[in-house]
Amino acid sequence: MSYFAVQYVYRADADVAAVRPEHRAYLRTLVDAGQLKASGPYVGAERDSALLVFQAEDADSVQQLVDADPMSREGILESATITQWNPLLGVFAE
Repeated sequence: MSYFAVQYVYRADADVAAVRPEHRAYLRTLVDAGQLKASGPYVGAERDSALLVFQAEDADSVQQLVDADPMSREGILESATITQWNPLLGVFAE
């Protein structure tokens, strides 16, 4: 299993708050399943955006999880950039 950092950037004209409760409920199911290790919004960023850290077999698996996210399904995301990540130190290091 590998780690993947996913950066969400929300559309400037999107009503993020309207979808947030369903989005967070969905993310909670991923945490409970052990697939999502951490997530949260960037503080003080120019645009509404967030970082999510997944553990999965491959980027395609992460893409499927992102596609199922209400933020994605409802067209709130401007982009979702998936990058494989290799944590060497700290709580994510193995």
